[in-house]
Order: sequence, then structure tokens, then C-alpha cells
Amino acid sequence: MNSPQHAPAPAKLTTNLGLKDRNTFGLDARAELAYEIDSAEQIPGVMSQIASKNLPWRILGGGSNVILPKVLPGATLLINITGQEITASENEDTLITVGAGVNWHEFVTWTLENNLPGLENLALIPGTVGAAPIQNIGAYGVEIANYIDHIEAFDVEKQAFVTLSNSECRFAYRDSYFKQNPHRFIVTKVVFRISKVWQAKIHYADLAKHFETNPKPSAEEIFLAVCKIRTHKLPDPKVIGNAGSFFQNPVIPNEQYETLLKKYAGLVSYPDAPGKRKLAAGWLIDQCGFKGQRMGEVGVYENQALVLVNHGNGTAQDILGLAKCIQDKVRKEFGVSLEIEPNIF
Repeated sequence: MNSPQHAPAPAKLTTNLGLKDRNTFGLDARAELAYEIDSAEQIPGVMSQIASKNLPWRILGGGSNVILPKVLPGATLLINITGQEITASENEDTLITVGAGVNWHEFVTWTLENNLPGLENLALIPGTVGAAPIQNIGAYGVEIANYIDHIEAFDVEKQAFVTLSNSECRFAYRDSYFKQNPHRFIVTKVVFRISKVWQAKIHYADLAKHFETNPKPSAEEIFLAVCKIRTHKLPDPKVIGNAGSFFQNPVIPNEQYETLLKKYAGLVSYPDAPGKRKLAAGWLIDQCGFKGQRMGEVGVYENQALVLVNHGNGTAQDILGLAKCIQDKVRKEFGVSLEIEPNIF
């Protein structure tokens, strides 16, 4: 991607901007300097200003996977780059270019409306398209990494726009090159490669159970099933603050899994890499008695132990305090460490 040729309109700057409606936990935070990024061309100028003043900075998309402090010092870049279009139709695949600020669920809905199935298992995940590859979001047996062709981003280190291929993104479970190198890349566009040969993916337990009597569902039926399951398990952030799944599912060696299975016959797990087994973090937390429990203004959701919630006036400190209690007890009971999934600002 070449550098922009025309001087862009400057990004809107707001001081002391409240961010309670820009994070799904509903934390009462504010940004000292908030830049509204509506186009990629605005980024070099903003980053130049930040560098000249030696300001701390961070990116905020949909705020669905973050834990915010009361004050975000320095600069916060609010990514609002929109737009989605089919940019190529090859023999076997369709390429779709999507702006980083596009709402993820709305994009998944758009793909089905345009007869481009493949992402339906990832329906109703909160957040933006630009944030999705950083965490390599996944659900119900599907990861976004399997559908990304390449990513366009601004490389802060090189002060230039770059394109990273799928392999260069170094995707792994809830991980990527972007996550490994924070503060280096600002994602501007994601280009998806969707196969024209669609195959239903319903092997994940919840979906397999849902489609017991319908082994060949359509993409639309899977989409609706995922929305139904997620709505039952996960609270609506507009009703009660949360960031979805709070802990990653831990991956352990088969030997440790076999030892745990002898002690806990109901241990919920899934196959992973050779010699590895992925445990259901929600099950581990539930066994420790946390589901539905409250600690002051924060707590654990009553229908899904993997979700931490803000009952109204919780702070980042409250959430992290509860998270530590959970981590300590799970480690003591199972000998397994839980890693926090949201980014802590």
C-alpha cells in the first residue's frame, strides 16, 4: 500500500473525552486526548504529533476486549475507519476488504446477506474488524485466522503503511504478531479470503447438540443458532457491563490432562495440538464455585462462569482483584494457570 498522496482532513481532537460508552465493561474512564480516526490517511499526522510531544498512546476500537483505568493519559486513537466491499472474485475464493472500524457482527451479517458464508460461527462477537485479528478471535470451532488473506496497517516503527500476509501475522490461539508487538501496528484494513465452497462447521459441542436432528444446516441456520447460544450464555453489554470471555481456555500436556481426568471425571476438554489438550476455563471456574458470585460492584455471570461482569460502578481494580481470586483458586485446585484475555490498559 503506497503512502497517501493528498493531505487528509485532520483527525478530530477532543480533550477529556468520557469513554464509558466506548468500552463494553461500562467502566467510567476518560481520555486526556482523544483522536477520532476516520481514515488511514490521518494516522501519520496524528502519530507525528504524538511523537513530537513524547506522549503515551494507545488504540481503542469497539472497546469490547479492554479493561480501562479511570484516566488514559496522553493520546487515545479511536478507530472509526468504515467500509466493506468485494475486491476480487477468483476461481475458488472471494476477497473482501473491510475497514478496521466496522462492527464485527454487522460485517458477519453483511457476508451472509451477500451470499458469502464462512464466518457465521463467529456471529455476535462484540468489537470491531480491526481488533479481531489482534486477538485472533474464535468461537465454536472457528478462528478468524483461517479467513484472513492479508492486513493493511500503519507501522509506527517504520512510519509507513505496510501489508502483512496471513503467515506474517503469525496467528496462534488468541495470539498474533500484532499482539506480540504492541504499539507497533495500527490496523487500518483487513482483507478476508472466503472460499466459494462452503462447508458447515458444527462439531463444537453446543452446535452439535443444537443440530442433532439437522446434520446439514445452512449457514443462516448456524448463524441464528450461534446468536441464540451466545445470547443465552453471555450477557448483553448494554444491560450489564462485560467483555465476553474473560479467560483463555488453558492448553496443557496430555499427561497432565490424563492425571486430572482420573480425579475429575466430568472434566471438559477439547483436542488441541499433538500431545496437547485444551481445557474449558469456564468449567474449571464453575467447579471452584464462582458462577453467580458477586464481589462488591463486580462478579461472575450466573449463566457462564467464564464471563466477569460490572454491576454498575466497578473499576478496573475491582475486576482485576476478582480475576486474581479466580486464578489463585483454579491454580490451587487444578494446577492450571488461567490467562486473562482482555487487554489491560
